Amino acid sequence: MLYHAFEFQSRMFEPVRDAARMAGALFGPALSAADSRLGREFMATWEMVGRAGVTHKRPDFGIASVMVGNREVAVTEVPVHVTPFGTLLNFRKDITATQPRVLLVAPLSGHFATLLRNTAKTLLQDHDVFITDWHSARDVPWTAGRFGFDEYVEHIIDFLHVMGPGSHIVAVCQPCVQALAAAAVMAQAGDPDQPSSMTLMAGPVDVRINPTKVNELAFSHPYEWFERNLISTVPLPCAGAGRRVYPGFLQLIAFLMMNKERHIKAHLDLHGHLSRGDTAKAEAIQTFYDEYFAVLDLTAEFYLETIDKVFQRALLAKGELTYKGLLVDPSAIRRTALLTVEGERDDICSLGQTVAAHDLASKLKPFRKRHHMQAGVGHYGVFSGRKWEGQVYPIVRNMILASE
Repeated sequence: MLYHAFEFQSRMFEPVRDAARMAGALFGPALSAADSRLGREFMATWEMVGRAGVTHKRPDFGIASVMVGNREVAVTEVPVHVTPFGTLLNFRKDITATQPRVLLVAPLSGHFATLLRNTAKTLLQDHDVFITDWHSARDVPWTAGRFGFDEYVEHIIDFLHVMGPGSHIVAVCQPCVQALAAAAVMAQAGDPDQPSSMTLMAGPVDVRINPTKVNELAFSHPYEWFERNLISTVPLPCAGAGRRVYPGFLQLIAFLMMNKERHIKAHLDLHGHLSRGDTAKAEAIQTFYDEYFAVLDLTAEFYLETIDKVFQRALLAKGELTYKGLLVDPSAIRRTALLTVEGERDDICSLGQTVAAHDLASKLKPFRKRHHMQAGVGHYGVFSGRKWEGQVYPIVRNMILASE
């Protein structure tokens, strides 16, 4: 019923958004010409009302070109492998040189893989980048079957098989656990396609260390509470009608409430920038929230199994995680170099939770291990923004290059 109520509310509010957009289109030119303070206030308000609400459509990556060396080259998105739940997407560049192949593993936590747009574009300077472009469960027919924790790990392994031997993994946030599990499973099997290096960035490898508010929420309720209160059924006429999901809009609300003062201030600032005609500042905020309010639904089984295995029982950290009945043993990793990255001010995956991967990969030679703590950044600053580009990325690039 929760999902149905949300859809009903969204559709009821759509005429208000339409009216605001229409008012801006009809009266905007005249008000702009008049250049009055009141007129700019009206235009700013219409703009914000017209943009209010969430979307279930994946935004564009918008990476048309990238600098490689001293020249700009065109980039084309090429789907390399497609399943009902995700696409292995290659950002193919118009160059003849061979560059290290990198699988960028995106979180499946309420937003689309486009959240890693800046991460991907930075990596593209020196690498052949592939990304896990996850599909929203809202759009996946129930006949496609289940997609849980094991299926996520299986997708990473399958994508690495498609990419071939000598590839590298860069996992961001939540999938650090699945990426480490996939590398361990491949190592245990002696898989020739096991990655040459693995970079884990701001991920919950061991949530028992310095628990955050996110971790405490998972600890404070039993498994049944999450299933009873947070799982809904996709309504008609969506392609995934009948599938049980954790709705992306619930995850968005949770993120907003964690830093509600900051988000309220951002929207007040946006209104001010629009009314004063500060286009560049307004566009920066609008671009962020266009991405932030594009929500992706998770399958119920993936969400609940992640809560149980990663956050409540920390099975990988305790040496108790299984994959298709096989005990996952990270100590089997011998050939995959490991880099972990954490942010000093991260309030989602705190210091210590990601570097714990080094203890798990206990038989990996010390020269194949490295940890970096980035000062002065929160969660998103680890993989996007100026410090990612100028300080974190060179370390990631050097790890990959040294593992070639």
